[in-house]
Amino acid sequence: MIKGILQNPYVVLISRIVLGALFIYASIDKIAHPLAFAQVTHHYRLAPPGLINIIAIVMPWIELTAGIFLIIGFKVKGADLVIGCMLIFFIVVLSITIARGINVSCGCFTTSTAVKSNLVLRIIEDIGMLILGLHIFFFYRGKAIKAI
Repeated sequence: MIKGILQNPYVVLISRIVLGALFIYASIDKIAHPLAFAQVTHHYRLAPPGLINIIAIVMPWIELTAGIFLIIGFKVKGADLVIGCMLIFFIVVLSITIARGINVSCGCFTTSTAVKSNLVLRIIEDIGMLILGLHIFFFYRGKAIKAI
């Protein structure tokens, strides 16, 4: 019964729309404010200074592109794989940051550093998104319904 629901193309479409929309939304502020996102990235103290600007410029565009691809049904498996890898990376980075006792603004959905994030909650959210990605990965059949 549950497998039948998970295989339903409309349920897979909902997962694609939700995950794609979240990644599109997450990318918008970062694309609009690359310097602020670079500062957020710097606060994690994990990336070498020479890579921070590249990360701040490239990563949001990857998020946006993968999110759009998921929603419109173009290269769904590839976009989902990219998003899944990014989510695993985010979970690892947030976990390392928690273990190091660094309290930072996540930079997940905003570049504002005014409010520090609950990083444990962010990890839980990322795991939820990873579950959506796994649902898409295992149950998307290629002849899916187009969202647009």
